[in-house]
Amino acid sequence: MIVDLNLQNKKIVIVGGGNEAQKRINSTLKQECKIIIIADSVNSEISKLAKTKKIKIIKQKITDTKFIAKLKPNLIITTTNDKKVNQKIINAAKKKGIIVYSSDSPEDSDFSNPAIIDFENMIQIAIFTRGRSPAMSKKIKEKSEKVLKKIITKEDIIQIKIQKIARELAKDVISTQKRRRECLRSIMNDNEIDQLIKDGQVKKAEKRAITILRNWK
Repeated sequence: MIVDLNLQNKKIVIVGGGNEAQKRINSTLKQECKIIIIADSVNSEISKLAKTKKIKIIKQKITDTKFIAKLKPNLIITTTNDKKVNQKIINAAKKKGIIVYSSDSPEDSDFSNPAIIDFENMIQIAIFTRGRSPAMSKKIKEKSEKVLKKIITKEDIIQIKIQKIARELAKDVISTQKRRRECLRSIMNDNEIDQLIKDGQVKKAEKRAITILRNWK
């Protein structure tokens, strides 16, 4: 089963400070979560991120799993070069019911780390090989991205933003889920909204969506 973890306001601990750790940091930065790095040393890019307050670094050598009880993270990602340490962390995290991912042991991890095709952090398409070949995931991503960028347009991104506005308002003005769904579908398929978006009149498109919603019977 493929799922998208909601990490907003969650505490993420990444163990390790090298290039692999940096990749995992980059993939979680947009999630509005608290990121803590534990390592005895970190690379220059991770140091720069720490100076911007986007992440926190705890400098220490990891030899045990005591940090888990102390920090109580929601998710742990381990990226060290020491397989024994990684395995200790995996085992300890699972005993405590904490979701864990290990870069060198995807088969022992609680989830797969896919290659992501991202469109303005609005649309994300994941390429999985179920941990069998991260290299092939990346290669297929690069091939697919070229095609998808021709199919998924800026208009689609704007429609998503309008749908988000409408969904929030619909909760207050339309009583049932079924009627909300019908209204949102009507907004999505509205020709006038489509044309306003194509003409670059996004604010008018938003107003049109809100009008449809408020007048929904």
